[in-house]
Amino acid sequence: MKKLILVAITAIALTGCQTYNAQMYGVSPDTNYAIKSLKVNEAISVGEFSLSRPLDTNCRAVGPITLPNNLTFQSYIKKALEDELKVGGAYAYQSPKVTLSGRINRLDMSSSKGLLRGYWDIDITLESSNGQSLTASEYYEFDSGFDGFSACKNTADGFMPTVQNLIGKIVKSPKFKDLIAIKK
Repeated sequence: MKKLILVAITAIALTGCQTYNAQMYGVSPDTNYAIKSLKVNEAISVGEFSLSRPLDTNCRAVGPITLPNNLTFQSYIKKALEDELKVGGAYAYQSPKVTLSGRINRLDMSSSKGLLRGYWDIDITLESSNGQSLTASEYYEFDSGFDGFSACKNTADGFMPTVQNLIGKIVKSPKFKDLIAIKK
């Protein structure tokens, strides 16, 4: 009996130390197409992004959700937008016509909605140096799993597609053209 208790305690201690790392951002073909169709060449830069309140990254008491390369959640979203603009040919490395800055109004996650589902919920406001702003949100649900390991891995894996969908909504919004319009 004592051996069984010792094995159980050891197993709990070992699984309690896990870190669940989200995937690197991958550019979306649909978002890339939308950016290229705007025909804005090397005109946009991306400024600072802020987070209104910190996210509790603990997942089911088995470990935190982390991001690759020690990125913060706001820097991950900023870099995602930059990557999309770069691949789409709209990013200005020098002398931008407009600069977009972001404020993440809401960033929440759960690995246990209804026990076996999870979600990411992001709401962001982008502000342009031309005075325009745009607010967009993405609520992304996924199957999380019953056990903590699977649920937290699936939660970490759900962050990248959530950000892809969010950036896609921003770029495809009719208001995005106003956001990147050059003042005359």
